[in-house]
Amino acid sequence: MNYRNEYDRWLASDKVDEQTKGELRALAGDEKEIEGRFSKLLDFGTAGLRGIMRAGLFGMNVYTVRYATQGLADLIISSTGGTGKSADGKSGVTISYDSRNNSDLFAREAAGVLAANGIHVYFFESLRPTPELSFALRETGSIAGINVTASHNPKEYNGYKVYWEDGAQLPPEHAAQVAESMMKSDIFDDVKTMDFAKACESGLVTILGDEMDEKYLSRVLEQSASATAVKDAADFKLIFTPLHGTGYKLVPEVLKRLGARNIITVPEQMVIDGDFPTVSSPNPDNIGTFGLAIELAKKHDANLIIGTDPDGDRCGAVVRNGDEFIMLTGNQLGVLLLDYIITAKKEAGTLASNSAAVKSVVSTPMANAICAKNGVTMIEVLTGFKYIGEKIKEWESDGAHTFLFGFEESNGYLSGTYARDKDAIVASMLLCEMACYYACKGMTLYQVLQQMYEKYGYFKEEVISIQFEGFDASDKMAAVMKQLRSEPPSEIGLPIERIRDYSSGVITEKNTGRTEPTGLPSTNMLFYELAGGSKAIVRPSGTEPKVKLYLLAQGDDADSCDAALATIKTALTALVK
Repeated sequence: MNYRNEYDRWLASDKVDEQTKGELRALAGDEKEIEGRFSKLLDFGTAGLRGIMRAGLFGMNVYTVRYATQGLADLIISSTGGTGKSADGKSGVTISYDSRNNSDLFAREAAGVLAANGIHVYFFESLRPTPELSFALRETGSIAGINVTASHNPKEYNGYKVYWEDGAQLPPEHAAQVAESMMKSDIFDDVKTMDFAKACESGLVTILGDEMDEKYLSRVLEQSASATAVKDAADFKLIFTPLHGTGYKLVPEVLKRLGARNIITVPEQMVIDGDFPTVSSPNPDNIGTFGLAIELAKKHDANLIIGTDPDGDRCGAVVRNGDEFIMLTGNQLGVLLLDYIITAKKEAGTLASNSAAVKSVVSTPMANAICAKNGVTMIEVLTGFKYIGEKIKEWESDGAHTFLFGFEESNGYLSGTYARDKDAIVASMLLCEMACYYACKGMTLYQVLQQMYEKYGYFKEEVISIQFEGFDASDKMAAVMKQLRSEPPSEIGLPIERIRDYSSGVITEKNTGRTEPTGLPSTNMLFYELAGGSKAIVRPSGTEPKVKLYLLAQGDDADSCDAALATIKTALTALVK
């Protein structure tokens, strides 16, 4: 692709609006910027699109959104033999969006493209959480769903997540079809469009509102593991912040319906604002995000702070330990919730004998230890909540297991089968319930976690992200992985015992050379099993230009665990540059 020709084409096209052309004309003297925006198309993967909002092929704008949506329309039409209906009668696309700048605009543009292709759209009247989209598309009988969001990324970003009829994110083979359709077509000439208002007037758009919220909330409330915990802890206080996003409405509502009486919200962050003015980045796994909430917790003597990201699928928490407020990691929250759900269900006699939990392979092995001691099956899947959704679908079909809980270390949690993606609404509800359950026993969540280490063993994790810049970032990331495969290390601070290469699908024992299959689909990830039970993982992100390093340490006590983590961290960061 000649980036200069493409840049000039956009400037000359009568299909490009004047505001966009003005943005492009301002780049006339910046060859590097022009190259960065027009050398390649923003990648469409299993998570859809994600990028900085700006004009050009390599940016989130109305033209790339329309282009991707035409690709989705082509997929729907081709996969249904031109009827627009699946074999089981599903049709139409449900669309929602978050609080980011331009999210509502991009959502309407996507609806217009689908309508122009004769595909019915179910469109939320205002912003909604991602998990409600996963739920709603199954309620409406849609064949697909779109949510316009960039999750927890900084304000400059936006994104476009696509879901299939089962409520999970688009399967890899379908994502590949959308990407192929885009590559074969023209971003302007081959995209059908219709004004959103006209699409509504023509009956091709159905607006969704409070009635869907009620259906969704009723299913969320069904996931409560203890009928009395929240009511028994009548004086328990918690702080909640939606970080200017979609959790502002449904999280306080579900907590009130659960019986919580002392919900204190962060007023500045209850304001819907795509500039996220009170935080540098709306990420609920960053302690800096909770500055205002911690001040409020001190003022009101609260023991728990809950925060949700802009699209309401990730949940973070800060807990009190004496006078300190401590940020819990995504892994720590995951094992706390898993152990609590098992404990509460055992007490209530509602734990199914074939219960199974699911986690990603990069998440803490402590979850495996919890399941092993409690007679619950633990299944590991690749990173991406769609793989947890696949297990839910599989077990609903064959009855092999009853889904109990699923989580990823990146603060994604799900209890129940009503959705097929991580849900910060249900996670917030269960966090509140869990904190109240233990408060009645005179314990904070921090104290509970320390007891769990004594019971199940000492585990500690850390994730390091190495950022790559430029339009060729993916090439740089590929070079890192190629180097690790061509010259495999013998140790990463600790001796390597086995290497799992999920790209080739082979596990290799370091000393004997013996091999066996990983048993999971192919993905670009290297997993090193180290002496003493610790692990190190290298995985390029599927949505952002970064390589992620996962450090999973294990030890006989807290000190040995910390030492193992430090050793692995030093060695792995030196190895991956």
